[in-house]
Amino acid sequence: MLKKIGLDPFVLALLGMIVLARLFPGPGAQEGPWSLDRLASYGVSGIFFLYGLRLSVVELAGGLKRWRLHLLVQLSCFLFFPLLVLLCKPLFVGSSWEVLWMGSFFLAALPSTVSSSVVMVSIAGGNIPATIFNASISSLLGVFITPLWMQGLVRAQPGGHELGPIVLKLVLQVLVPVIVGMLLHRWGGGFAKRHKRVLKLFDQTVILVIVYTAFSVAFEKKLFAGLTAGMLAGLLLAMTGLFWTILLFIRTVCRWLHFDRADTITAIFCGSKKSLVHGTVLSKLLFAGNPQVAVLLLPLMLYHALQLVMASILAGKWNREANKQTV
Repeated sequence: MLKKIGLDPFVLALLGMIVLARLFPGPGAQEGPWSLDRLASYGVSGIFFLYGLRLSVVELAGGLKRWRLHLLVQLSCFLFFPLLVLLCKPLFVGSSWEVLWMGSFFLAALPSTVSSSVVMVSIAGGNIPATIFNASISSLLGVFITPLWMQGLVRAQPGGHELGPIVLKLVLQVLVPVIVGMLLHRWGGGFAKRHKRVLKLFDQTVILVIVYTAFSVAFEKKLFAGLTAGMLAGLLLAMTGLFWTILLFIRTVCRWLHFDRADTITAIFCGSKKSLVHGTVLSKLLFAGNPQVAVLLLPLMLYHALQLVMASILAGKWNREANKQTV
């Protein structure tokens, strides 16, 4: 019912976690071996194990043929996106907007999202095998490329760390579970596909806990005191502009390369979307010890909501156009 009126239940749940953190920050800000923050860290490995369990090496290998499409998507995610935000840095250095710019740069360095990209491409009539390939490869590449982009910024922040230990944590907590899951795909892949709704709930629950703990710490330390309604409105406009700039760039390149309709749709959805799962997970590792992690997640959360709404509108529009052509 919520989806029919344009509201995504998960986005509402995210907003609910922020409200909960504002009203009851204590449980989320608590530290210790059995704290919510520590349990969420274990959940992170579970997310990526299940992600690997769903990945088919055969399907990935079969998607290698359309190399120009794959190259465009990955360059959009990991090069054009970050460079575009990086060019804006001089406008915000030394101002109260600097932390929001850093959160935007973190968003720009993230990989594409898998599940929603596949859904939107399916609705719009795009190339589904290529979508699965690109979104999956992007997720794996992000384990290494996102920390590389963030290296200088992370070290300059409160509680910043060197890149080496961060990559080691990512390998142990993210990459190893993915590889183990992929190795077990032959035996557990069918189970993962049959119970994908339940497993999706597990993924979302871990994300909600991470968001709740991050915002609990932020409210406890009064880190949002400097954020005004004008700044939040400006951030919303910036994220909207970022989405459409990337989308128009990809569409233009697709025309230059003479992509067909299906490949163009795949390139647009895979190249313009960012993964909230990876963002919340990587924020725990990249910004460990940084009390501003909740503020840094604001651009990602806004962009996530925007990309769901805008991508749904576009997918519906292209689906109607395709149906008219077949009548």
